Amino acid sequence: MRDDNSALLNNDLLKNRRVLVIIPAFNEEPNLPGIVGRIRQFAGVDVIVINDGSEDATSAVAREAGANVIDLPFNLGIGGAVQTGYLFAYKNNYDVAIQVDADGQHNPEDLLQIIGPVLRGEADMVLGSRYVAKTGYKTPLARKMGMVVFSAVVSLITRQPLKDTTSGYRAVSKRVIKFFVNNYPTDYPEVEALVLLKKSGFSIREVPVTMAPREYGRSSITPIRSVYYMIKVLLAIFMNLLRVHKKEA
Repeated sequence: MRDDNSALLNNDLLKNRRVLVIIPAFNEEPNLPGIVGRIRQFAGVDVIVINDGSEDATSAVAREAGANVIDLPFNLGIGGAVQTGYLFAYKNNYDVAIQVDADGQHNPEDLLQIIGPVLRGEADMVLGSRYVAKTGYKTPLARKMGMVVFSAVVSLITRQPLKDTTSGYRAVSKRVIKFFVNNYPTDYPEVEALVLLKKSGFSIREVPVTMAPREYGRSSITPIRSVYYMIKVLLAIFMNLLRVHKKEA
């Protein structure tokens, strides 16, 4: 396994390139050893875990697994944690940053699939999608409804079909890293970030990936929170559009 993955990433694309995997984590002690270990099988990829004020041993197990760790003093939420990772990537001159969830749902074997178009200069962001090809992934009904709405709204605004707007598995270029240091949504940022990028002239590509169910713990997005999430994100998107139109006027 190590030899195959190392061979995949030890190719011409990665020569003189610096690649960082950002893992935001809140109380993910059981999941982190597995996901960090699988990512570290790839040669030439660094891992930073942003410990978002966890109350368990998230920080310790991430270090034991071989990741670098930034411990936030309190819980900032997913937006603040991910932006911290982008700030680290910017200050340390990384060429590509990849977001990977800490719950083990993202398959590290898809890393090359996601970073390839960015390294070749074909896209500023590559979105790992569950829905551009049949993967067998089953989405709970409440979430599926929200995803359909987000996909329709974002596709209409950006004038580009995007199917998996809530996916947290994404790779970005050096230009986007710099942009996200100063422009990143604070709460439930995945969908809003896509609109921000497109409105700022960045290109986005969607590629198929496989995802697995969470192995340990439970998601914080309950059916009731799914509705709240959908309303809040849509409001944030429309408020941003109004700001853009005001500037243009």
